[in-house]
Amino acid sequence: MKGFDSFEGKTALVTGAGTGLGRAFSLRLAELGATVVLCARRVERLEAVADEIREKGGRALVRPLDIRDSAAVEQTIQNIVDETGKIDILINNAAGNFVCRAEELSANGWDAVVSIVMNGSAYCTLAAGRRMKAQGSGKILSITASYAWVGGPGTVHSAAAKAGLIAMSKTLAVEWGPDNVQVNCLCPGFVDTEQSREVLWPTEESQQHIIDRVPVGRFGSIEETVESGIFLCSSAADYVNGEVFTIDGGEWLNKGALVLPEPKARS
Repeated sequence: MKGFDSFEGKTALVTGAGTGLGRAFSLRLAELGATVVLCARRVERLEAVADEIREKGGRALVRPLDIRDSAAVEQTIQNIVDETGKIDILINNAAGNFVCRAEELSANGWDAVVSIVMNGSAYCTLAAGRRMKAQGSGKILSITASYAWVGGPGTVHSAAAKAGLIAMSKTLAVEWGPDNVQVNCLCPGFVDTEQSREVLWPTEESQQHIIDRVPVGRFGSIEETVESGIFLCSSAADYVNGEVFTIDGGEWLNKGALVLPEPKARS
């Protein structure tokens, strides 16, 4: 059995592939031998990532896609299968988020986030899953967040959508497991990407507030987050199904209300 050091001959579709984690997943999958299909709405960013992959000898296909359009998702995935012969891996990475008090959240604001995170990921999952079931194998990985189960003030729209991703993934893991299709979630902690820094923690004060909550005392890196996801997409994880793999430095566990006393001086 091959380990996660090789994805040679695999076709992987990554949504939100133009920036952040999506870009990093795409580069790493291509480095490991996969043909990577880059999907997002902004074609110029996808082309830049594709150029990076090709310059290193990798294989990349650029497919501009608004995952909120179910018909476009269905057609794009069928085109991928027609061109490459199959679809082995789907990474639901595309997302939208902004911080807003719940009572101030508009219907448009709610719809903007839920339609990408939940509906768009569902459209991609169902379209890819049907092909994976027919071919007898596949890996689906959705990027979620711990506030889906612990709560996240200011992110009620995103928290609800991410919780939906988890419920969908666990349900499909049971339905599709007999067809050798594994469906899992990756739950990164606070990864300090350019986009997250701009939208979610734009000030030094807000950054330090987060770091103080993380037992290991730092943000997560893109590289270590991606490696965890790569494992779940590999043959080394063939027996992992319906799981939520949390990689957050222990942040979600850190809910103690008591203040620890200062350590006693050693004599």
